[in-house]
Parts: sequence; C-alpha cells; structure tokens
Amino acid sequence: MKLFPFAHATHPQWPMAAGLVLAQLRAQMALPEYAASPTLALLYITDHYAPHAHDILDHLGAELPEITDWSGTVGIGISSSNIEYFDEPALAVMLCAVPPHQYRVFSGVAPLGTGEGMGFEPHTALVHADASTPDVGELIAEMAARTTTGYLFGGLAASRSSAVQFAIGGNGNIKGQGHAGGVFRGGLSGVAFAESVRLVSRVTQGCQPLGRERVVTGAEGNVLLTLDDEPALDVLLDEARISLERPQAAMSTLRATLVGLTSPGADVIGRTGTFGADVEVRHIIGLDPGRRGVAVASKVETGMRMAFCNRNAQAARADLMRICAEIREELEPQEMPLTAAAALAAPEAQSAPNPQRRIAGAVYVSCAGRGGPHFGGPSAELQIVRRALGDVPLVGFFAGGEIARHHLYGYTGVLTVFGG
Repeated sequence: MKLFPFAHATHPQWPMAAGLVLAQLRAQMALPEYAASPTLALLYITDHYAPHAHDILDHLGAELPEITDWSGTVGIGISSSNIEYFDEPALAVMLCAVPPHQYRVFSGVAPLGTGEGMGFEPHTALVHADASTPDVGELIAEMAARTTTGYLFGGLAASRSSAVQFAIGGNGNIKGQGHAGGVFRGGLSGVAFAESVRLVSRVTQGCQPLGRERVVTGAEGNVLLTLDDEPALDVLLDEARISLERPQAAMSTLRATLVGLTSPGADVIGRTGTFGADVEVRHIIGLDPGRRGVAVASKVETGMRMAFCNRNAQAARADLMRICAEIREELEPQEMPLTAAAALAAPEAQSAPNPQRRIAGAVYVSCAGRGGPHFGGPSAELQIVRRALGDVPLVGFFAGGEIARHHLYGYTGVLTVFGG
C-alpha cells in the first residue's frame, strides 16, 4: 500500500484554502511513493467553515472527480501531520488508497448493511456522530454490533455553529443516497472497512488517578453512594483533599475532579499507574450531602470499578508516546534495508513520510479539551505524535467526545493507522 496523499491549509476565504489543499494533493499524487488513484477521501473542517460545508464538498468533488467517496465532519479544531488548527478557518483532506470493494461509506440515508452493500461484511468502522442525537451512546454501541470485531474509532462533531458531517458513497450512486448532497446533521455517518484493510488503533488517556481503584458497592441512577462500602462523598473529599470549610477552594478543586469508570471485573488502573483503555472519564455534576453521595454524568451500577481523577498533562504526554510506540512496534518490520533504516533515523527536519514505516496514513481524533494548550504550546500534541510515530500522512479533528470500540470517551485521543 502506497502513502496516502494528504493536505491542510488555513485562509479566511475557503476557496483559497481549498486551492492550497488541492495543489498539495496533486503534487503528492505525482510522486512515486504516493497513491496516484485513490477513491476515498476524509475531509475535516473547523467550524469557521461549517456554513460553507456544501460548497466546500461540491468544489473538492468537482476538482477531484476520481474521488467517488467522501467522509468527514467538523471540529472546534482540526489536525494534520505536526500541526493543529484551533479557532481559525482551516480544512484537511486525506485521500485513502483502499480498494473500493473493501470499504463502504454510510449515513442516515444510506445505512450500513443496506442497498448495494448487502454483500459487504464490515470488520471495523470510522464513525462521526452528532452529540445532540438522542441516545447517541446507544447508537454507537449498536453500530459496533454491526461489525465483526465490535471495534469503532472516531468521534463526535464539535462546532459552535452547525455540527455537519460529510458522507457520499459511490458519488451518490449507492442505493439510498438519492438526491442527498453529502452534508448531514444528526445521527451517525462514516466508513466501514473490510477485514482485508489492516488497521491498528489505540486509545490514549489524559487523566491521572487521585487514589486507588475502588468497587462501586452502592449506586442509584447516576449517583455513587458507596465505594468499597465507604460513603462516596467521604472518599471524594479525602482523595481530592477538599475541605468544605473553604467553599471557594472546594468548588475550584471539585470542578477539576473527574471520575474514571469501567465495567465490573475490568481494571481501572494498569500496572503503570495510569488508566486502562476501557476507562470512561465522566464529569462530577453534583453532590448529595444527605446520602453522602456523588452524582456523575453517567449511569452507574453496583459492581462497576472506578477511581477519582484529574487531567494531567504529563500523564497524557507519556501515554500518547506509549501508544505510538506500540503501533510502530506492531507495524514496522523487524528488519529493513540499510537505506530505509538510515532514512527513518534522519533528523526531524530531513525526515519525510516513508513507505518503509509500513504506515500508509493515520487518523487522530482528540478531545477538544486537549491539543496544544493542554500539552504546553501550539501544536504540541501533534508534535508528540510526529516525534513518536514518525512523519506519516495524518488528518483528524478535535471532538466533543471520542469513540473507540463501543465506548464514548472524554479527554482521550484515538489514534488509528492504516498499515501499508
């Protein structure tokens, strides 16, 4: 598999940004190491461009007629290799050289598993979702059940205006697409991939446990009542070092404290002292002094495991480097030619995307609360990815919630690469 052409640009006027992106894509497609005839495009825009979503998609589609399938969404920020665009008009595109019979674009008008896709067996899927959709968590779990692995990756659109999604399958020719223009609001959309498409995906957590792992021994609705048979509020006050005698300081600390939850029997804290991949972080939304309980933004049940936590940039940085190392170890060959090894060992300024890495392209979905500001500077998060994973074709967005497996996460990053 050759490298996926990719491009990104910012400009106050979207036609100028689109022109810059198209120029980059065409230049790469003329290079021997890049795919020359891809048919699937991933398109991400910042919410500054959301009002122009239809025009952007129509323009790019007309300029790239060989691309028959489009998928993507909007974010508060978007990303590409080594760069983040926050609070500015920008777009990013990656052209994926995946054989057409090995993927299907789906949306509300062309659901997965209907129409001409009946003979296609989805192995995993990239999913974009609208957070305002009722029961979106249940829809994500239902979508995961439609794949043979149960593994999804993606995120919730994040926008201060319209939460648009892009989805065109077969240039509008798949049954069910009808006259839909390819720009949607609400529900789910994305791309399902067959087993033959090699994907490696990891979740990186962004929070650090405050205390030890505990078992929920008493709960009602979304209220934690007892943890290891101790009143949940007492545990919270002790581990977060909150004194109710200093209300202002207590509220400040409480706003910064979160809850990591996982299902019964699953580990919350791994051997390294950080959260495992199955942990879902949720906000504390209130206290129940009468019952000594803690209300969280999720339904809780007895038997679940949990730990109070807070966001931690150092832990997030270390965990991001860890998942990049795991991906490289899984994909890169044990041995490679001397010339390839020398190229991959070159200084950052000389290093360029290289097929020897066995990574054709990557999609990175990170929480809108992460990004450079959380990691210490502009584009710092993506620079960590580049240093750890190498300079590979990459696009993504900063989401209102991250999707991995059948879970909906918060404060995490989901990195998925296409193996070459």
